[in-house]
Parts: sequence; structure tokens; C-alpha cells
Amino acid sequence: MGRQYFGTDGIRGRTNAGVMTADIAMKVGQAAGTRFLRGLHRHRVVIGKDTRLSGYMLENAMVAGFTSVGMDVVLLGPMPTPGVALLTRELRADVGVMISASHNPFEDNGIKLFGPDGFKLSDEDEEAIEAMLAQQMPLADADLIGRARRIEDARGRYIHAVKASVPQDVRLDGLKIVVDCANGAAYQVAPSAVWELGAEVITVGVAPNGKNINLKCGSTHLDLIKETVVASGADIGIALDGDADRLIVVDEKGQTVDGDQLMALIGTQLAAQDQLRGGGVVATVMSNLGLERFLNGQGLSLERTKVGDRHVLERMRSGGFNVGGEQSGHMILLDHATTGDGTIAALQVLTALVKSGKPASELLHLFDPVPQLLKNVRFSGGKPLEADSVKNVIAQAEAELAGKGRLVIRPSGTEPVIRVMAEGDDGDQVMQVVDAICDAVKEAAE
Repeated sequence: MGRQYFGTDGIRGRTNAGVMTADIAMKVGQAAGTRFLRGLHRHRVVIGKDTRLSGYMLENAMVAGFTSVGMDVVLLGPMPTPGVALLTRELRADVGVMISASHNPFEDNGIKLFGPDGFKLSDEDEEAIEAMLAQQMPLADADLIGRARRIEDARGRYIHAVKASVPQDVRLDGLKIVVDCANGAAYQVAPSAVWELGAEVITVGVAPNGKNINLKCGSTHLDLIKETVVASGADIGIALDGDADRLIVVDEKGQTVDGDQLMALIGTQLAAQDQLRGGGVVATVMSNLGLERFLNGQGLSLERTKVGDRHVLERMRSGGFNVGGEQSGHMILLDHATTGDGTIAALQVLTALVKSGKPASELLHLFDPVPQLLKNVRFSGGKPLEADSVKNVIAQAEAELAGKGRLVIRPSGTEPVIRVMAEGDDGDQVMQVVDAICDAVKEAAE
């Protein structure tokens, strides 16, 4: 069935408009709370958020929703998405909530839900909650209304957990590391974790004011961290996004190291230690063909899924893989976390840097990506991909790239955008193909 609220990663939208209002947030709390009122124990929900101004409003609305149906609430305050997943399990909660719109601008916000196992909810659970939003939820009797409390050591618990992913004999002494937290959820925990392991830390994007999350900083805006790394003579830069489930790295020369290169590094490092499970790595259709060729050359596979870290995670769990992610920087390391964790992934990269003794520019560029181009076409309505004119241009492009590259075209799950990606050995051909499809989509959308 079609979904009105849930997209590819929870519920997301512009605040005080559409699906992201206080009223709907309260109803989501009531519906999710009712869905997870299972068993006779006292029920509990964990709620974390990033640093958006609207987080206060949505947090309070969700507290009202959950407590009204009889769930106790534990408030974490600003906390990375993987921290919410971790503490949902650790606190034996029935459900976890992260209030965040990830890499989106501050005007947007979102709601991500986790089950008691710390994994994002299944499609079945999301569809059930969505159906319940149109219903009147049964409210708790007056003496069974939930309570809310804030725990003060949430950040310390998360820092301890991410540091535990690093071998005891590894220290970061002597490394100068720039950490960019995108003025988001990890602005306190990520620099602290890296500093506690011995590094000299230079921070950027650690002064959130409610409106500057992801603003010209973080994993989607790399100019600031590149300039800081080069100017400070740092060994490496770590860029997270607003809810810190993504990681992009910058080497000492200011060059970008994306999720594909990071998966290549972590996957082959674990394979060399006989710790890589599943015989390869799981990524999405957007990952570069160069990654696939590199892994194949190492005797490893690349399993591809639809775009979205939840699809990557589903394939990892069904196939017994422990490394997966997205080119955009979502890194899922199931030995250490139940969802993407940019800080844990960064610590694995830093561990490899220490053990290799090599500069980041030498260690982190394991393959040459084939030319790849991604363009977004924004549209105001309709279904431009169903137009015959667009279908014809796409068919022609697929024929041109046959055997020499790939074409991926998809609507975004979070905004009214068509994403057009092509890659192949001929960069000029890739550019021509993408431009032709984008032009056709624009015309069909007018």
C-alpha cells in the first residue's frame, strides 16, 4: 500500500508543515507506543535528537504521545542516531526514537524508530504504525500514564561504546585529526572519543545554535574541513552529518575519501584478519563500479541493494555480512553497531592508519573510481519517469552503456527529486547520457 508518512528512512519533512508537525509527532508517539505495549512489564521508550531548533517541539510532543498511552520516557538529549539504537538495547527499552532529518537543512526534521533489538523497524511495523495514525488510540488510565526522565550520562555511555570498537593496544598519539560534527548530534561525543584515544583534535562544526546544522559544514559540505586539514597540517579529517550516521574522510592533502573507498579499506582489512563475514561487502546500486572491480580482484564480492541504509542492513542480516554501507558515507559495521555509525567507522579508519604507518593519502585510495556523474532534477508534481519521452531516452542510454557502464535512475525517498546517475569508462559519454536524461525529465515535469 502507499505510504503517507514513512519514507525510506522514517518520517521526514519540513517542520510545521505536512507530516512534520507537533500534532503528528504526538500521534506517532501514541501509535508506536501502543504497537510496542507488549508483555506485562513497565514499558519504556528512549528518545534522542539532533540539534535542530524544532527538536524541542517534536520531543515534547512525542513525550506527550508516549506517556499518554502508558509508556515511560527516557530522554537522551542531543545524541547520534547510533547512540539511540545502542541505548535502546542497553536500557531494555521497548522502542527507540531519533528526532532528526540527518543531512537535511535545519528547517526539516524527521522521526526514526528502532525496535527493542536496536535495529530500525521492519516494513511491517512501520505500516502498522502508519495505519494506526488515522485511528483514535486507547489512552492509559490516569494511574498508568507514563513518566519522563532525562539521563545525564548518555553521552558517556556512547563514548565508552564506540571506544570499545578499537583494540586495546591502539592509541592515536601523535595524530592530528580534524573532526567536523556538522553542528549536529555528535558535536560533543565524537571529538571526545577521538581525544580520549590520544589524538590532537581540531574541531569544526561544534557550535550548534539550532539553525546551523549541516550549514556549510559536515559530510555534505566539505570545503571547511578540507581547508582546515590542509591549513593545520593535520594527518586526516573526519566529517560527520547531522545525526552522525555518515562518515566522509579527508586525507592530509585535502582529498575526499568517500564511503566506497572506506568500505574497500575496512572490508579488505577484515578479510586479511579472517574477520570479514559473508565473503564480501554490501552496498547500494549507487556505489562505484571501481569498488566492485577492486573487491572482485581481492576475491571478494559486492552485493548491491536499493538505495537506503535499511536495505543494506536487511541484506547484511539475511546474508550474514558484517560490513556494508553507502557511497554517501553510511557505514554499517555489525560487529559493533546495529545501524550506521560514523564515529565507529572513523575509529576503524584511524586504527588502520595507525597500524599501517602510511599517510592517509596512500592508505585510503585503494582503487580508481570510474567516471561517475549524479545529477538531481527537482519537480513539482506528477510522475515524470512514466512519460514515454523519458522512457525512450533512458532506453537509448542503457543501450549506449551496455557492457561499459551502469545507469541508475530513481526518485528520492525524502524529497521531490529524480536522481540520475551514470558511470562508465568513458567520462564524456557518461556526461552526455546524464544530461540527456535530465533534460527529458525536466521537459516531462513542466
